Amino acid sequence: MITTELVFVRHGQAQCNADGLVGGPRTCTGLTNLGYAQAEQAARRLATEHLKKPFDVIYTGPRIRLVQTGEIIAQTLQIPVHHDDRLDGPVHGDADGRPWDAVKTAADGGPHAHPDTPWANGSDTWNGFLARASRNLSQLIKENHGKRVVFAAHGETVITAHTLLLGIPIGSPAGFTHNHASITRWQHHRNRLGQTRWMLDRHNDTEHLSLLTPEPTP
Repeated sequence: MITTELVFVRHGQAQCNADGLVGGPRTCTGLTNLGYAQAEQAARRLATEHLKKPFDVIYTGPRIRLVQTGEIIAQTLQIPVHHDDRLDGPVHGDADGRPWDAVKTAADGGPHAHPDTPWANGSDTWNGFLARASRNLSQLIKENHGKRVVFAAHGETVITAHTLLLGIPIGSPAGFTHNHASITRWQHHRNRLGQTRWMLDRHNDTEHLSLLTPEPTP
């Protein structure tokens, strides 16, 4: 028996993604035309199953690309959307708005390369972000026990969910691919003996994007 279901939809392509810029609060200007189309396709796919077994609510973080993605899904499914700062992405500090290539060169790699070292002045560390995001996501899961919940999320939030629910030690060198507007689903199961566990139903599912123009490879 599935008691709780969490569906993570990574936001559609944002202008900062297309421009190769670090998309912090100062820089994120929202989705590109392709990003809107991606979010709409994800919403339509969720709408099909919503008719059979409704979702209860959608959560979105504060950055514009998440808000726009979440609103598209909420309008399509006709369910309430909650804006929650606990779903915010990493703090980028002075890297906000700079080209990712330049930031990674200066830091000798991206955030994951040196997970206990900030990648820019005033930024998070990768492990510090994961620890904070795991606490926040754990709170949200407890608050929504027994519901079917959609999250319009950063890719980092998808990684956080896997780290938390799979019990992966923070600092692990392994990672996960997460494409724009992909769908990732976690289900909380309880068997006839009352035993429970989280099970990953799908990760980075992009079947609904097959008819759209593919994004260029970075």
